[in-house]
Amino acid sequence: MKMPDTLPRLKGYRLPREIVAYAVRAYHRFALSTGDVEDLLAERGVIISRKTVGQWVNRFGSHFAACIRRDRPTASDKWHLDEVVVPINGEKFWFWRAVDANGDALDILVQKQRNAKAAKRFLKRLIGRFVTPRVVVTDKLRSYTRPIGHLAPDADHRAHKGLNNRIEGSHRSTRKREKIMGRLKSPGQAQRFLAARDQVDTLFRPRRYRLSALSWRHARSDAFDLWAIYALEMSA
Repeated sequence: MKMPDTLPRLKGYRLPREIVAYAVRAYHRFALSTGDVEDLLAERGVIISRKTVGQWVNRFGSHFAACIRRDRPTASDKWHLDEVVVPINGEKFWFWRAVDANGDALDILVQKQRNAKAAKRFLKRLIGRFVTPRVVVTDKLRSYTRPIGHLAPDADHRAHKGLNNRIEGSHRSTRKREKIMGRLKSPGQAQRFLAARDQVDTLFRPRRYRLSALSWRHARSDAFDLWAIYALEMSA
């Protein structure tokens, strides 16, 4: 298979930007390691090392995530918030995640604590990026109560574990990627990787059960077109 070479050359890179963008998409979209992506490219005649794939992912993952956030439709005013523990270099950190009523990722934040201060920091970050929510659904963690009452006083706060299944399912793919990567190396690396992965997931995984086969194909085609536009915006 011949890789396309139609976009302007990426300054400082010997390979076309389409190949770099393909590697970043494949790594984040599928449960692949950098070695897996290396093999996929080798099959297409592109010989690079897995280390190079990792460098591309680290360098451009945040770029694609920012583009997806910029162009995404307005988020639903019903939010689901949850937190899950992630081990990083033998230490316990908390991965705070928010999705809207459609299951689309709003934001993530890796923090050391799981208390009211951490909940406030995450909620403040969300409200600064989106409109104030109408409904906030959380588990029974009491640390959410005061921050929501202070930052979103008009929101209907529903603290019930059974109502938060929509976001609980979002953690499964994170756990799967953790096993493939072996471990997360630092809070900063975890933040960059997980933030990018969630946004790529939102772009390429619309809720298929809600779409007809034709609508699903159109959505997938639109996602590919958007990715090509974002690749054009890449800068070294």
